Amino acid sequence: MLMPHPAVLRGLLAEYEAAAADEPVDATGRPGPRTRDLAYTLCVSTGTRDVRRALETARRHQADAPAPATPPAPVAAGAPAGVAD
Repeated sequence: MLMPHPAVLRGLLAEYEAAAADEPVDATGRPGPRTRDLAYTLCVSTGTRDVRRALETARRHQADAPAPATPPAPVAAGAPAGVAD
């Protein structure tokens, strides 16, 4: 299974945890929209269907990953990915 770059996964985990702690729940008691979006992205990124399993998988993957390196440079908007100038 493909897994996101460790830096990307680390960022998703940090964003999810911050949103889950800071974002108010909606009128039905469910997490807010940003938290739900990040939960979905974590599930897709880890190949799971439940955010608890996604978090476990992401944290396990982080523990197994080598020490953090410089994250990959972002691709400029409109630039084709993987094509050198």
